[in-house]
Amino acid sequence: MLIRNAEVWGSGLQDVRIADGRIAAMGTLQPSPNETVMDARGGTLLPGLHDHHIHLAGLAADKASISCGPPQVTGPEALARALRQPGNGWIRGTGFHESVLDGALPDAKALDRLVPHRPLRLQHRTGRMWLLNSMALEDLLSRAAPPKGLERQGGQFTGRLFDEDAWLRTALGSQPPALGDISHDLAAFGITGVTDMSPRNDPDMARHFARQRTEGTLVQSLVLAGALSLAETAPEGWKLGPLKLHLHEAALPGFEDAVAFIRAGHGQGRPLAVHCVTEVELVFTLALLEEAGTLPGDRIEHVSIASPELVARMAALGLNACVQPHFIAERGDRYLADVEPRDHGDLYRLRSLRDAGLAMAGGSDAPYGRPDPWAAMAAAVSRRTSAGIAIGPDEALTPEEALGLYLADPLDLARQRAIAPGEAADLCLLSRPWAEARERLSSADVAATWISGKLVHQRVDEPPCERLPRVDAAS
Repeated sequence: MLIRNAEVWGSGLQDVRIADGRIAAMGTLQPSPNETVMDARGGTLLPGLHDHHIHLAGLAADKASISCGPPQVTGPEALARALRQPGNGWIRGTGFHESVLDGALPDAKALDRLVPHRPLRLQHRTGRMWLLNSMALEDLLSRAAPPKGLERQGGQFTGRLFDEDAWLRTALGSQPPALGDISHDLAAFGITGVTDMSPRNDPDMARHFARQRTEGTLVQSLVLAGALSLAETAPEGWKLGPLKLHLHEAALPGFEDAVAFIRAGHGQGRPLAVHCVTEVELVFTLALLEEAGTLPGDRIEHVSIASPELVARMAALGLNACVQPHFIAERGDRYLADVEPRDHGDLYRLRSLRDAGLAMAGGSDAPYGRPDPWAAMAAAVSRRTSAGIAIGPDEALTPEEALGLYLADPLDLARQRAIAPGEAADLCLLSRPWAEARERLSSADVAATWISGKLVHQRVDEPPCERLPRVDAAS
């Protein structure tokens, strides 16, 4: 294929030829015999975007679930309406936040009043807790012995299940979901690669992802972070990513055990990726790395709260950061209500991290955040909540810097991918030049997406490119 009249990112207006899954040539080019020609009409041609922190199986399950939290559901009546579903069998709700019920975490009896005749499991927005009604409890306990994470009060199960996803999957006999629908959605955003950051990724999950890639169900290139055991599996259709350490402030691991875990990962040649959404978790992580030593590519996920002193310690250790700018837009109003005012300036820093010299990348954390990278870029620039309140406006990035979060090489965040001869033909074409697109930062501008030279998405409501006739070899 020949893409003509494209504003190539970093190179200006020119033509780009794709052959054998790679960029074959750039410049002023003439169509070859039997070559398909697409006119970009001056639209920006970008390297394909990469989501550096996503949970694919969770996103696929979420797509088949009922949204039960902000912004779609904000009060008790809206929650009752959302759960009023026809049919029988399990109801799976996601995204619940206690603000929906005036700060209350419902127990099984409270959920029975909402859904009395079907088993209900309701996932908290953090992904760490499931809330079960009585029918769900009865069903699950008939299949498996109660786990430690199933809360009891007065000898009775409350229906609150903490950090027991593996038990829940086993009790339900759940199989990992197919990824075709979400892969299609991601392609429409211009996303050509993903890093799955689920800490429970192990050889079994790797085999599932490999099948999805082999079958063409998952079209994006894939980096898998996860458990130590991932390194025991030969990558098929995926690349081995960081060792994931998922910290919980209320139940931190033993310090020496965590140091040994990090050293074991470094011994595999794998950098560490640590979930840090509180200041305590970040302080603990930095102490771990100061003791265990660092490996190039060690990274902090989220960096939700970081004082200037902690940013300086991150920089001194040579760490990278994977950030989620969209949480300011999606959750900022709750942060302003729930987080201590003295910490508001430390929320989801961007400019400070960049100025300190940290290599940065952007990830959605989907399904716990929206998977649209363009909405995240817009939030990185505006730093405004859904109510329009600015949080840390000095932490804003330029549109170009925000885009750069999604152009980082997933195995080397300090390297920005580019469109050049010999590079993989993973491309995202916008329907307008960058001078216009940077003012919008909207996924509506994504006109076409190629992965390894294959056109996997083309906007159909308003075709941005005219497919020209093939050139006959005899002409």
